[in-house]
Amino acid sequence: MFSNPDTEQIREILGTAKRIAVVGISNRADRASRYVSEYMQREGYEVIPVNPEISEWQGIPTYKSVSEIPGLVDIVDVFRRSTATVAVAGDVAGTGAKVLWLQEGIYNEETARIAQYAGMTVVMDKCIMVEHKGMKLGL
Repeated sequence: MFSNPDTEQIREILGTAKRIAVVGISNRADRASRYVSEYMQREGYEVIPVNPEISEWQGIPTYKSVSEIPGLVDIVDVFRRSTATVAVAGDVAGTGAKVLWLQEGIYNEETARIAQYAGMTVVMDKCIMVEHKGMKLGL
């Protein structure tokens, strides 16, 4: 059965990551993907928007999939339904991404197996913004 990395591992992930691809990013102000991504951007991370339904986010061109992003991505942060994450893991598996992070409320064992088999660390059902704020506050 899957278990998330411990607090120290999550802090190491967030402390060393620089580029975050956000799958399912939205321009709508009421969407978690937008305000979480804006927070991560303000904290110094490069946010790379991934959503085939929009052409840009905050003036940044979006990608249809993670596999289209040039260069390496440290974290792939996913804001999609749990059932859609298997396809995301398949897309991400060959990219060299280090971490597949499924946001709060998103959990899929098959997705975790695919990502772990590809050598990625997996975090599920946790908000990256909440974890980052906790790290800054020493919680």
